Amino acid sequence: MAGVTLTVNGKKVTVDVDPDTPLLWVLRDHLGLTATKYGCGIAQCGACTVLQDGVAIKSCVTPTVAVSGKKILTLEGLPAAQKKALQSAWVAEEVPQCGYCQIGMIMATAGLLNTKPLPTDADIDNELSHNICRCGTYLRIRRAIHRAARTLAASRPQTRPKSE
Repeated sequence: MAGVTLTVNGKKVTVDVDPDTPLLWVLRDHLGLTATKYGCGIAQCGACTVLQDGVAIKSCVTPTVAVSGKKILTLEGLPAAQKKALQSAWVAEEVPQCGYCQIGMIMATAGLLNTKPLPTDADIDNELSHNICRCGTYLRIRRAIHRAARTLAASRPQTRPKSE
């Protein structure tokens, strides 16, 4: 066992774990952040998706030592406005059914919106192709992402061109 220092949801923490322990289990069992879910354990379903420095990763296969010094973000740490926009869009588009994929889909979407604030259908399909929805609500998920993106875009301060 060794102390591994991480920054999770903006807080620096040190956990005494085997460095190869998957990040998922550190988040859930050592830090009590249970929004991130276990699905398959082989990075195929995406239920365990979190953000590392703003980019979606699968925490079930990511050794904790690999994220030492990186910024990890879970659903619990999403900025309030982004979290509300995503969750409201999910409800408005009636995405949730069994709930298995929801956290992973939302976190993958948050990562996508970090790089593409108004993604195209192709952007969405490409980014979320690594997340499985057992209920097959992919079209609803796509609509929810567009809805959340519009909501977040409308809340951003508008920059005006400088007048001459």
